[in-house]
Amino acid sequence: MEERTVRVQEVDIPAIEIKDLVKIYKLYDRPRDRVKEALGFGGRKVHKLHYALNGISLDIHKGETVGIIGTNGSGKSTILKIITGVLNPTSGSVKVDGRISALLELGAGFNMEYNGIENVYLNGTMMGFSEKEIDKKLPEILDFADIGDYVNQPVKTYSSGMFVRLAFAVAINIEPEILIVDEALSVGDVFFQAKCYHKFEEFKELGKTIVFVSHDLSSISRYCDRVFLLNKGILLGQGAPKEMIDAYKRVLVGQYELPEDKDSENWQENTAAGQGRDQTVDKVSPAEKGSPAGEEASGEGVAVGVNPHVLEYGTKQAEIVEYYVTDDRGVRTVAVLKESRFTIHMRVRFHEHVPGPIFAFSVKNVQGTEITGTNSMIEKAFLESGEPGQVKDIAFSQKMSLQGGDYLLSLGVTGYNGDAFEVYHRLYDALDITVVSDKNTVGYYDMDSVVEVTDAAWKE
Repeated sequence: MEERTVRVQEVDIPAIEIKDLVKIYKLYDRPRDRVKEALGFGGRKVHKLHYALNGISLDIHKGETVGIIGTNGSGKSTILKIITGVLNPTSGSVKVDGRISALLELGAGFNMEYNGIENVYLNGTMMGFSEKEIDKKLPEILDFADIGDYVNQPVKTYSSGMFVRLAFAVAINIEPEILIVDEALSVGDVFFQAKCYHKFEEFKELGKTIVFVSHDLSSISRYCDRVFLLNKGILLGQGAPKEMIDAYKRVLVGQYELPEDKDSENWQENTAAGQGRDQTVDKVSPAEKGSPAGEEASGEGVAVGVNPHVLEYGTKQAEIVEYYVTDDRGVRTVAVLKESRFTIHMRVRFHEHVPGPIFAFSVKNVQGTEITGTNSMIEKAFLESGEPGQVKDIAFSQKMSLQGGDYLLSLGVTGYNGDAFEVYHRLYDALDITVVSDKNTVGYYDMDSVVEVTDAAWKE
């Protein structure tokens, strides 16, 4: 009981204090504009200001495992680089209390010409350890990395998985008080990731501080005590993982309002200039904007989760003109909590008479294996005909029982014309859905088992 009391007190001690942190980059339309401005040619500024971070203030307490989430370009990696001293802020302050070990970008701190062991000593020395201290830690580092004889080869010959194994092994075995990780675990295989997260649990038990950035919302939900949500360089909120993941889902579909105290002149300029613009305006298909799904292959009009290169075909006698997913509150989303109810929506416009259209969806994993799916004929939900000019809204509502991870959603409208099977419109891998889970069982889906352990009723 006494040890537990000490841990609770330590949580209130800040390991990292950040106040009014700002990081501004100058952006130029052409490389030569940078040179012209530096030399004073033209007598005017030709750059635009991009606020990678705009007035961030936060505290991370000792013993916490903290996650930082947000869309691409929100400032997640920038804030970690400033904490670790890789970058200098434009203004604001950062105070760190404790030895930091950071795993930021693949390759950071490693000499590509050195072999694995030489890089272990190089990194250990940079972190302030003597050669004798590194000698003692070396067996544990090599055991955790588990890359065999490759440790004696130059790291430039390593695969990305081998590289991150060694880098992470060094980072966690030099007795850090604060561990900072930026997406690096997504490179290793599933067994190595499990080993790393087990190490996270050990670190938490020892009262270490962990800060990590990840797009894996399931890991954020499972391992974090607190989560910070960034968007376009602004701290939108902080709180419990579920609360912040829910807010992140609203950000992804453009339904999260900017806090009143963040409506600064700089922020308005930054937004107006389109710098760091989030590419998620609405969770809708390109078809909803008046073009067939799959056009706008690389523009900002394509929403997050929508495949800009979706494979589509069919006679188009009936056409899917809109598709999206909503959560249990009816909010459009790209992330669904495991065990919650969600709905798949599609809007179909009929251009010709279609006898008995069949509306369908299927879900496959990223490896291409079809996991599940159904259609309106199987469910006996719609047995009428479609007439020219009619528009039908179809909604498939169900409980999410899939394991945490990313899945691809395909949609279709088919039917029978006499004995002939017709494909009117089919969209393959149209949407990317992320399932957020803090409990993954074995296999593709969760059987929702109830476990009971009781004393045996028989005697020997």
